[in-house]
Amino acid sequence: MSGTQALDRAILVLGLVVEAEDAVTHAELVQETQLAASTVSRLTGALERGGLLERDRSGAWRGGPMFGRYAERFDRVGALVAIATPVLEDLAEATGETINLATARGDDIVHVAQIDARYVVGAVNWIGLDVPGHAAALGKVLYAWGTVRLPRGRLEVRTERTVRTRAALERDLARVREQGLAVTAGELEDGLVAVAAPVRDPGGRVVAALGVSGPEFRIGDRVDELGGLVVEHADHITRALRRRSRQSS
Repeated sequence: MSGTQALDRAILVLGLVVEAEDAVTHAELVQETQLAASTVSRLTGALERGGLLERDRSGAWRGGPMFGRYAERFDRVGALVAIATPVLEDLAEATGETINLATARGDDIVHVAQIDARYVVGAVNWIGLDVPGHAAALGKVLYAWGTVRLPRGRLEVRTERTVRTRAALERDLARVREQGLAVTAGELEDGLVAVAAPVRDPGGRVVAALGVSGPEFRIGDRVDELGGLVVEHADHITRALRRRSRQSS
């Protein structure tokens, strides 16, 4: 087999795997390519060694880690969500409440992932909603560590408890930095309590905030417990980002 022919066949195999909706078995590759089983084995082995293919738990083939590293260079939010999602699911299981991950987009605070509460009351989808950061625990985390610049002009008032002045907001943010987490109660919506903690990149910079929220009647007495869980799980994401960075370097 010439070098060009081998390359063409490897490209064929790789294309079949990355364009498939599900992982592709060895037998399926043999059938689709009409190549000998031994040839397919050599090609997939070479692609696996190069990081372009990997096996799932069943032994079928899917896109390898090189695709993830390439995508991460251009879609850091997507990579963050992929890494964080198992942690969000664990936190949702532990608390039963709504779990959110937020990050910065320019000077805006955006919710990028959510796991809904197991209860009807409190299961609000915050993805895509315009939420003033000074009234939200996630926003206060991102403001506190300078991930997002403080809002300019007058602060939007959502409830009687909403922070109304820059001086009051800066005092709140100082407490957030001191305690390592943010807590809001009735500042965004009456009866809504939220707790959030920072997620850091491998360089120590806060790049996201992880939070849990729910109605005051259900979690108002659990703030300390939830705070500990949120900090613990935010640290899990931070460590996962650090591991990914080491693997990519």
